Amino acid sequence: MNAQAVAARVHASGREDATELRYEGLVTRGIAFTIDAAIIDLVAIAVAGAVALTLSVLSVPKDSLDTVLIAVGGALFLVWSVGYFVTFWSTTGQTPGSRLMRITVHTAGGGDVLRPRRAAVRFVGLVLAAIPLLAGFVPILFDERRRGLHDMLAGTVVVEDSELSRGSGPSPPRIPRR
Repeated sequence: MNAQAVAARVHASGREDATELRYEGLVTRGIAFTIDAAIIDLVAIAVAGAVALTLSVLSVPKDSLDTVLIAVGGALFLVWSVGYFVTFWSTTGQTPGSRLMRITVHTAGGGDVLRPRRAAVRFVGLVLAAIPLLAGFVPILFDERRRGLHDMLAGTVVVEDSELSRGSGPSPPRIPRR
């Protein structure tokens, strides 16, 4: 056996296999979601402040405009929130919060980035998982692939981002079909 083979065996013995996937759990995903919620809220607050300043300069009848502004603001906040998650999940597979936590969302069957429709289904599932006192997230604690209700509905998994965790290396491994 040559020196290179011995060195490869010694250095590989303490590491996990590069093709082994690490499914991410509830705490890591919760922190990533909290970061994303903070980003969404900060942008919404900045936009609301800009609109309020603009309206303070204009002379508009205040009483008739309040209800309309609240309704339009609520609708725009909903569109902004859905658009944020669907866009990031369907383009890069990770939101800014997920990137900071070094996790990514893939399809469960092939390890591909989500298509927009699947990302929208995942978002709806996320809302449904949260409605009954967050009960839809409990399966993450017990499922072998750590999937919650939203992951099961959309056919997705959340895994460690191998490029971010191990430095710039090869693309993430494909997720085996089950």
